[in-house]
Amino acid sequence: MDVFEFQYDLPAHLIAQHPSTNRDRSRLMVVDRQSGQITHRLFFEIVHELLPGDALLVNNTRVIKAKLVGQKKTGGKAEVLLTKCLQLISRNEEIWRCLVRSSKRPHPGTVFCFHQDLIGEALSVSEGFCTIRFRSEEDFRKILERVGRVPLPPYIRRRDGPDLQEDGQRYQTVFAEQDGAIAAPTAGLHFTSSLMSEIQRAGVSIISLTLHIGVGTFLPVRADRIEEHQMHEETFVIPAETAETVNRVKREGGRIIAVGTSTTRALESAVDAGGRVVPGQGQTGLFIYPPFRFRVVDVLVTNFHLPGSTLVMLASAFAGRDLIFKAYEEGIDRGYRFYSYGDAMMIV
Repeated sequence: MDVFEFQYDLPAHLIAQHPSTNRDRSRLMVVDRQSGQITHRLFFEIVHELLPGDALLVNNTRVIKAKLVGQKKTGGKAEVLLTKCLQLISRNEEIWRCLVRSSKRPHPGTVFCFHQDLIGEALSVSEGFCTIRFRSEEDFRKILERVGRVPLPPYIRRRDGPDLQEDGQRYQTVFAEQDGAIAAPTAGLHFTSSLMSEIQRAGVSIISLTLHIGVGTFLPVRADRIEEHQMHEETFVIPAETAETVNRVKREGGRIIAVGTSTTRALESAVDAGGRVVPGQGQTGLFIYPPFRFRVVDVLVTNFHLPGSTLVMLASAFAGRDLIFKAYEEGIDRGYRFYSYGDAMMIV
């Protein structure tokens, strides 16, 4: 398929720059795959779309402060985004694969100064990534939490960088537990603790897995044909209890409701030949696009995604390209807010 088939025009004013005032008061578009009907709710009304015996799957990854701003030893400014830990040498020293933005391309031996207690040295540069060895005077993860920044997507404009109070709290889900993501599982941003309690009281199981969202989720598709695009692998963990619950709910006729594309990719990566979800830890480079056959997920809760992205392709695989783009057109006409801090869609 041609990448062009997944492009659309979005007015810039519909790109959400800040989260909604209340997490669960964002808008929710409900798209029925069978009838093609589109209805409109507020997100907290999602409970009315759920049935006793369903299972709601959430991604409990936590966004780390993966963006570092500093200077090269030569004086030029540098922004570094940590994308994947390659080696834990000690509590004070780690090697990461990074994306670097600077006036001149770094080369092996380039030294970065981020803080008086934190420096980095480029070990290699390959395929747009820079491998950097970080050394710190204290525990690297602690100093990263102190001097690093929330790695907001580039379409969220902040004159002075992330708002530490707003973004530090709102760019995490209320169920975030496991450190490791460089982007939030944005479909989960709409849930509150009280809404989750209400969902459980409605007879719906809420269970979690972990997929640490990395560059594989949001790197653009540069190939003309989507079949030629290669996803970067991301780490996921399916706990035994989660696998058991998913398999039981499927067996008993309940629905598996995946909150987010990351949850969907983890589940569909962990299914065996018999259709059962297998617990454990692994790496997934699964790229879901039409006509992918879903074996686990029955309902998808997701946000509105960038044109031509792997995420809009996944949604198109789940609901059909024509229906998804009909829904996006209606969302634009009705002034829905798009992307990470935007509104939500539930595909049933």
